[in-house]
Amino acid sequence: MDKNQIKKPSMKIRSLLTNKWFKFGLVFIVYFLWVIWLDNYFWLIGLPIIFDMYITKKVHWTFWKKKGVKKQTKVIEWVDALIFAVIAATLIRTFLIEAYTIPTSSMEKSLLVGDYLFVSKYHYGPRKPITPLSFPFAHHTLPLTTKTKSYLNWITWDYERMPGLENVNRFDPVVFNFPEGDTVVVEHQAQSYYQILRSEGRAMQMDDMQRGMIRPIEFYENRARQLLAKNYTIHVRPVDKRENYIKRCVAIPGDTLKITEGILSINGQEQPLIDGLQYKYAIYTKGQTINKHVLKSMDVSDEDLDGSYRGPSLMILPLSPAKAQELSKFPIVDSVVRTINHDDGSHYIFPHNKNYPWNEDNFGPIVIPAKGTTVNITIENLPLYKRIIELYEGHDLAINGDVILIDGKPTTEYTFAMDYYWMMGDNRHSSQDSRFWGFVPDDHIVGKAVFLWFSLDKDKTFLSKIRWNRIFKTIN
Repeated sequence: MDKNQIKKPSMKIRSLLTNKWFKFGLVFIVYFLWVIWLDNYFWLIGLPIIFDMYITKKVHWTFWKKKGVKKQTKVIEWVDALIFAVIAATLIRTFLIEAYTIPTSSMEKSLLVGDYLFVSKYHYGPRKPITPLSFPFAHHTLPLTTKTKSYLNWITWDYERMPGLENVNRFDPVVFNFPEGDTVVVEHQAQSYYQILRSEGRAMQMDDMQRGMIRPIEFYENRARQLLAKNYTIHVRPVDKRENYIKRCVAIPGDTLKITEGILSINGQEQPLIDGLQYKYAIYTKGQTINKHVLKSMDVSDEDLDGSYRGPSLMILPLSPAKAQELSKFPIVDSVVRTINHDDGSHYIFPHNKNYPWNEDNFGPIVIPAKGTTVNITIENLPLYKRIIELYEGHDLAINGDVILIDGKPTTEYTFAMDYYWMMGDNRHSSQDSRFWGFVPDDHIVGKAVFLWFSLDKDKTFLSKIRWNRIFKTIN
């Protein structure tokens, strides 16, 4: 057979792949399907640009290159590659998948501090950008700065979500924007702005009460708000620029949630046991101290051990029920008892409210709001829905005596415009979650945690830091 005859098919394929009409057709199909998925046909305006880039070439779109020159300089080639990489990575992070790391122990032992994971945007449907003018790969603060915003509010788009593979399901590990992160004290971002207000307000109130003065807590919170604004940098952030949190969704719209003595029930059914679920346990010994290395071999971290010793015969540790059972069999252990919080709920989402004396171990019952559902609202139950009405769904809320005014109109009922979810950490006594700041709105949902690609143990050194058994592991 003639060698030229062997080369002809490959030459035809190469010719096809380099043909401008073939390249235009391929890009056209991908772009058109993306517009359909986006469900915003305004973006069809990009088709003439694509046509000109591949066919007519009237406009020099790649202005950083020299027009008509096939062999560009090395610098231009690097610039070209960098621009392509930024655009491709931005599209992937926005619409498909994004990398995150676990900074706190609130999800232990399901997810560990130092876990690196991928979060799927397409499972629940990618959220279209709400604040599109933003510095690439920065969340809310410019790199190398502590206070400079990485985004501009010149353009903001309404919340929309593209079609996904599934809805948020009970017990999914979910990444979402922190609901109370709408306002932050930049110098103290690890703390909720609203919890700082409540804490400062209570301190002021206690000082006045000792002097015989009695005023409502709202007076002191307003005073604390003024002092914070005067002494610190306060940022108000749009939904998509609020801090990213990861918790487990334990209740979905329409569910009734209740926590009794630390045990979670959804619609009257106890939560099934999740691998890695932890509670705090009091470990009473027979006068001896449990060896630290033994505890570390049971995956107890240095952070958990710090401050755990309450004397030679008592330790308080976060443990899974299985680990607690294992410890109870140690010869030197007298008993292992799960701790239960019985305080008045003054540090939670309804502080000092006689109608809701709830805490992390005794909470509810509470019904999770669902889109389109109408509820009766009264002065008594308004604390449940106040944040939803005012902040998440953007209405003006006022109280005139016993009358509730929404957008200036007296009302006794409210219809929810969004679905809401209830998020809790698997490390139940070491998690700031919905028990502290309430419902998570649908527009705050970022994606589903699906895959661990790497993990480092901060308590170890060199190669021993790598948790080899957690690399390339799916997340449940």
